[in-house]
Amino acid sequence: MVEPATIWPDDAADGDAAQARSSGAAEAPWDDGPERRQSVVSEALHGQRLDKAVVVLAPEFSRSHLQGLIERGHVTLDARVVTNSARKVRAGQSIDLELVPTDESRAFRPEPLPIEIVFEDAHVLVVNKAAGWVVHPAPGNWSGTLLNALLAHHAAAAGLPRAGIVHRLDKDTSGLLVVGKTLAAVTALSRAIAAREVHREYRAIAHGRPRDDAFSIDAPIGRDPRSRVCMAIVASGRPARTDVRVVSRGAAAANLICTLHTGRTHQIRVHLASRGHPLVGDVLYGGRPALGMQRQALHAARLGFAHPHTGQALQFEAPLPADLASAWRNVQAGSD
Repeated sequence: MVEPATIWPDDAADGDAAQARSSGAAEAPWDDGPERRQSVVSEALHGQRLDKAVVVLAPEFSRSHLQGLIERGHVTLDARVVTNSARKVRAGQSIDLELVPTDESRAFRPEPLPIEIVFEDAHVLVVNKAAGWVVHPAPGNWSGTLLNALLAHHAAAAGLPRAGIVHRLDKDTSGLLVVGKTLAAVTALSRAIAAREVHREYRAIAHGRPRDDAFSIDAPIGRDPRSRVCMAIVASGRPARTDVRVVSRGAAAANLICTLHTGRTHQIRVHLASRGHPLVGDVLYGGRPALGMQRQALHAARLGFAHPHTGQALQFEAPLPADLASAWRNVQAGSD
């Protein structure tokens, strides 16, 4: 199943945004055992649908949410589970409702997951994210994310917007990202990203053989009007620029270094696909599995920024993961 694009409101890495949705980790309780409510159907509700009767029992929740609870077996009528929201109720029947927390409400909780830490001090944390790891909770991935790991890693994360995450990488993109550990650091890093002061360099393998050794793609990116899961070059999109340098050309693919000047969602993927060179393994944008790559061949290899507290220039590099390193060597072996 294709995962929908998560749109963050401003710049971030690999075409994601620095000012992510403000879903503060401290907003959701972690002790979230289900609450139960019981009632007896009144004369006024006799003959009404079950979901309407349940709305009266829990008016602070949306009808659609309560319908979902009914469908998942969390409502009983006279001690028998009923999963049909349209079932008519009778006066005098007993209703028992189990208010199971939504997946989203349970998302912002600590989970002791391993983090590959490249650098850490009292202010910032630089992580080398593995491919397949989701950075921020979203539909279909409400747990097991980097955000959950950060909440378990240090206590202050619970009081920060998005646990200190200021930019992100797509699920199947590997590599470096920086996280703020204090509110001051989060603010400074977000401003630096918005001001194009954070250096982000990627290694990519694309289908085809680009003609030029170096080129820039400067084209606005926005939501694809034909597909809600894709981004596209559209006139109404936000400005986006990617610099590309060809490292080597194989028989049917090329090793590239891509430098972001902006960070729109899926930026490198969209820009290269627009030139007829989709990333190897990126089926969403016209690529296909090859060279042993089953995911998009994209890795955030270098990251540079000024330390938000000391101002010191910091530079980090993450080696290619095994799958991408093998594919990279295969392209080089067949190069001109």
